[in-house]
Amino acid sequence: SSGCGASGSPRGSSGRGSSRFVGRQLLLGIGLLVVSAQILDGKAVAAEVTEALRVKVAGMARKPGLAVVLVGDDPASAVYVRNKTRTAERIGLAHWQITLPADTTEADLLAEVRRLAGDPDVDGILVQFPVPRHIDRLRVVDTLPPDKDVDGLHVVNAGRLMQNRD
Repeated sequence: SSGCGASGSPRGSSGRGSSRFVGRQLLLGIGLLVVSAQILDGKAVAAEVTEALRVKVAGMARKPGLAVVLVGDDPASAVYVRNKTRTAERIGLAHWQITLPADTTEADLLAEVRRLAGDPDVDGILVQFPVPRHIDRLRVVDTLPPDKDVDGLHVVNAGRLMQNRD
């Protein structure tokens, strides 16, 4: 379902959307769309996905490679990258963390992304956002090759997602 009411607007015909839970159902807009809500156990789902990927990677002739790029010293970003590294280890991926100082120039970051893009051992690149203010986030995203863009931020991948394409 597109999430749009009869008017084609995701907010209902009035353009003023609201959503509320009634029992286990979520009413959107003026009630044009009713969907059942289900509470997921995120940790359990993550554990299942991690295990399935671990088994799949274990059967591969070559381990897929993940490169994570962190620019600066944002504490939340450091935690996120550390968790991604732990998950990569559990799955059995080859992985590299590239940590650059906060004063890294945009040109230097883009050069690093291009270097990783050309590395045949790197199958996926994750640039941790936010990057420092002097770096244009969209230029970084545009530099990522769509086939190595782990977060799916590149315009090609975002478009594929919006059109429900592989």
